[in-house]
Amino acid sequence: MQLLAPDIIAEARGLSITVPTVTMAVGMLLWGQGGRSHRFWLVLVTTLAAGVFGLRAGPGYGVQPLVAGLLMAVAAGALTLALVRVVAFAAGGGAALVLVHTMWPTWDEPLISFLCGGLLGLLLFRLWIMALTSLSGTLLAGHSILCLVDQWGKLDAVSWTEKHTVLLNWSCTGVAIAGLTLQFIMDRRRSFIEMERAEEERLRIEKEREKEKEKQRKKSRRSWWTLGFPGLGQRRAG
Repeated sequence: MQLLAPDIIAEARGLSITVPTVTMAVGMLLWGQGGRSHRFWLVLVTTLAAGVFGLRAGPGYGVQPLVAGLLMAVAAGALTLALVRVVAFAAGGGAALVLVHTMWPTWDEPLISFLCGGLLGLLLFRLWIMALTSLSGTLLAGHSILCLVDQWGKLDAVSWTEKHTVLLNWSCTGVAIAGLTLQFIMDRRRSFIEMERAEEERLRIEKEREKEKEKQRKKSRRSWWTLGFPGLGQRRAG
């Protein structure tokens, strides 16, 4: 299996240099920040895919392509965040079925495998999202870099990719793991900072409550003292 496909690089040769440049920037964002902004990327990809599907499938149902594409895009974008957990459960269950069938062919409990894999997919949802965005960003950036090098005339990227498949696969895997590690560290650091801020806010609120209670106690003491000596408060006030 080739992670960086020569066919894609060959098709991208005729594109403007702006396209691989923008794609490389998007890939780097996915590689380093995809887990943090995964909601945006999920909605964006789902909306675009549904829009394209609506444009192509609309005429078959007697609907104007633009209307079908627009409605499909809006509907898919609105449902993405609500159904993403269901998709994660199904993907985890399907992956568990394939893995169990490959490693233990004699195990004949597909329902248990599917349910356990789905639950594991939900528990490790953020980790899977980080891994998926890191790998997607790596592949986008890798294809874009090879396209740019090929367009600049520095290298015949198609033939070079075909000859160095193993090297490129391992390189992409290593870069994807590095992106996953970076995202995980940043997510832990962000969570730690948020916990510190929440603790500081809690302490600040407690201090304000203590000050308010102290003011109430002082007012209560003054009122009892004034009650015992009615003229004292007026003399002090004068």
